[in-house]
Amino acid sequence: MMPTSYRTLILWLALALSAALLQGCGFALRGAPNYVFDTVAVTPERSGGVAAELSRLLGARIRPAVTPEGATAPDALIEIMSESRQKVVVGVNAAGLVREFELRLAVRFLVRTPKGKVLIEPTDIRLERTVSFNEATVLSKETEEVMLNRDMQTDAVQQIVRRLAAIKTLAP
Repeated sequence: MMPTSYRTLILWLALALSAALLQGCGFALRGAPNYVFDTVAVTPERSGGVAAELSRLLGARIRPAVTPEGATAPDALIEIMSESRQKVVVGVNAAGLVREFELRLAVRFLVRTPKGKVLIEPTDIRLERTVSFNEATVLSKETEEVMLNRDMQTDAVQQIVRRLAAIKTLAP
């Protein structure tokens, strides 16, 4: 039987070798995204949740979309052009009762500089989630629907953030 110190040494060597192999293949944990702009303004679609969540996520990089006289304009403007949510019936039983419906979220946005140079052309993000329905569990299905809508909104914001990180230059 091997002494404990040898087992510990072998374990540490195996961990170091695994880390070296993962580093060598290009694996890296996703870090904070790097943006080419220092400040950004989000101009929201009226009563849209995507713009509010995007503003919260970008945090300290946010400046108001309308700047007071004498203030510097943000480096980039994210315009949430539209945001729509739908709930569509996709399945009914023989009695005509709903058995399944689909939640849909569509967001259209563009990113430009204050001088009008378009950094990201108008882009559509469309997300769908299918939900089964049962009359006996109406309250739990309503809660599930709220959670799925929130999940789709977060997913849309994450997709926008990844696209922002892909912008390489602000120069014309």
